[in-house]
Amino acid sequence: MTDQSGVDAAELKRLSGRLTELLRLRTLPIGMKLFEDLEQMAQVPGLRHPKEGRRHSTCQLVTQARMAGLTLGIQHENVLPNSNCGGVVGLNAPGEDYLSGRKFHRVWFENLEASKKHQEQMPRVPAGRYQGLAVSPLRMGRLDPPDICLFYATPGQMILFINGLQWKTYRRYDFTITGESACADSWGRALATRETSLSIPCYAERRYGGVADDELLMALPPEELARGVEGLEGLYKAGLRYPISPFSASADPAEGLAASYGNS
Repeated sequence: MTDQSGVDAAELKRLSGRLTELLRLRTLPIGMKLFEDLEQMAQVPGLRHPKEGRRHSTCQLVTQARMAGLTLGIQHENVLPNSNCGGVVGLNAPGEDYLSGRKFHRVWFENLEASKKHQEQMPRVPAGRYQGLAVSPLRMGRLDPPDICLFYATPGQMILFINGLQWKTYRRYDFTITGESACADSWGRALATRETSLSIPCYAERRYGGVADDELLMALPPEELARGVEGLEGLYKAGLRYPISPFSASADPAEGLAASYGNS
């Protein structure tokens, strides 16, 4: 994937630190990068691979990067064969068991038709171009630059970041909900479209990736991360900061509103 951001690894280190400070994030912001050439991926400093014969879900790899600070590289052989784990990021085309809906029939969907529609409408990177995928904390500067950046945050932290994205140039954001396989709505959609993508992590991400109950996931191109952090800085100067101090549900809000909007 060709870099279109102009935001290099050194700048992403700085942005990662400011994002963590401004939102008081619990885990590390990370980068994700696809590789057409495995030899090129092997040049990433400090790159680790899953142990031979061990397979992981992509959400497990993301968790190892954001919680343990690891830099990890995978190829199709490291995920479930012909599965959505590899299929969402373009390392393989999902097999007929998935695409037909049979895998999820009577697990997530009562009927085969619903299960098949789920597969048909899932955002994915097209298969055939990429051979490898690497993840690494942004503070390490090892992916120069990543294709996308990711961070986990609570709803309160996440809405303030979205406010930051809208600080200088406003746009209304629309996000997708796949349901199960929600990684398609975060890193899958962002890798495929370079659109800022927010997801509610799914059951599998929580069970196998250890995602907490109150966590949402944002995936976005490096230039969007830079824009969001710049906006957070602006909001901070305007007195809109995290954590959001509660005013009281039973008090007259006029005094609090006046601090931001003036007296009316």
